[in-house]
Amino acid sequence: MSKLVFFVDNAIEKISSFLLIVSVLLLVDLSILFIVLRWFNITYIWSDPLIRHIVFITIFLGGVIATGRKSHISIDILGKYLHAKNNQLFVKYLERFIALVSFFGMLWAIKGSYDFTISELQYGKIAFLGIHSGFLTAITPVGFTLISYRFLAIFVRSFYEEENT
Repeated sequence: MSKLVFFVDNAIEKISSFLLIVSVLLLVDLSILFIVLRWFNITYIWSDPLIRHIVFITIFLGGVIATGRKSHISIDILGKYLHAKNNQLFVKYLERFIALVSFFGMLWAIKGSYDFTISELQYGKIAFLGIHSGFLTAITPVGFTLISYRFLAIFVRSFYEEENT
């Protein structure tokens, strides 16, 4: 079971890293292209929404990567205190607790964003380039799902690392 969790987690890391590079390059290239086109009074109405959604995708991919690497924003006063006191057992329990609470918090965010996406699919409209706004909002539950999986992998990995130390 743990090998499958690690395999999927590593695959998510690699795919997210690749997609992040692609999305940032696409973001920069399209931004420069549309700026240059504006010099020649050529504008596309769909260019700004497209760039906004690429930024949104980039943010979620960065969140997925940061979560897996444990480099996301955190307030860890208690963890730093326990680490300074060289109390590694409680540090490990605290990390597990934070990963588990974060996982369940992400499940709640997934539910809310999924409900919003369903509502948008029912009542939304075509946003740009023939793409329905419901498909664009689907970025959110997919991103939250990937981040929640990374928190679950951190939790599972904490038990595996304990066995190997």
